[in-house]
Amino acid sequence: MDMQKMFSLEGKTALVTGGAYGIGFAIAEALAGAGAKIAFNCRSQSNLDNALADYSAKGIDARGYIADVTSEEQVTELIGKIEADLGGVDILVNNAGIIKRIPMTEMSAEDFRQVVDIDLIGPFICAKAVIPGMLKKGHGKIINICSMMSELGRETVSAYAAAKGGLKMLTRNICSEYGEANIQCNGIGPGYIATPQTAPLRERQADGSRHPFDQFIVSKTPAGRWGDPEDLMGPAVFLASDASNFVNGHILYVDGGILAYIGKQP
Repeated sequence: MDMQKMFSLEGKTALVTGGAYGIGFAIAEALAGAGAKIAFNCRSQSNLDNALADYSAKGIDARGYIADVTSEEQVTELIGKIEADLGGVDILVNNAGIIKRIPMTEMSAEDFRQVVDIDLIGPFICAKAVIPGMLKKGHGKIINICSMMSELGRETVSAYAAAKGGLKMLTRNICSEYGEANIQCNGIGPGYIATPQTAPLRERQADGSRHPFDQFIVSKTPAGRWGDPEDLMGPAVFLASDASNFVNGHILYVDGGILAYIGKQP
């Protein structure tokens, strides 16, 4: 058995939604390193231009497109462009997402719907758009970026937790419907990852101490640290490759052990 070939993505086309920066960019970089051709989308020209420059700096010839994952029309057009430019999508990474930290009783239904639209309905629309092509090819990989909030609740994230819990079940249902067609749908559940978006929560205080939230996360994580985007690279390549052909409907939590840990006694 050729282990290197088993993890190779040569000849495959991967679409990473929201792959302009952060976790999506790191996963796209990993898939490219394993041989995949990379396509990504974002919603603004400025983000697209910045991302293309970042990919180029990494030596990755990525194709970027402007598309809103909550629009069936735009996603259908996006998939058509990718098929014309790179060939049909073999690997879909549903990464695009937002979070709004608002106490539930203060959150408007409009805000709640926006989070669910992007974090849950968006992956449904994108999966629906690529599955017909995967059926024709006789294979396909869908990776949904879930969350620890697919399992846990926390104050101020009712919409996000509801969406990510739903995404976990969408993952299992895609597995149930299309597993016999050699389509594997799995999820990655990142823990707390050190990205530019979370940098303010990790800044040292004026007295040199850790930010309170930083202290909280490190104390709850058996690994004793935040994750890095690079920690998601190996799991993404595994779930995108032939190495995971009998793994389906699974959520792989890359969280440094938080979900396994009750915490230290006060």
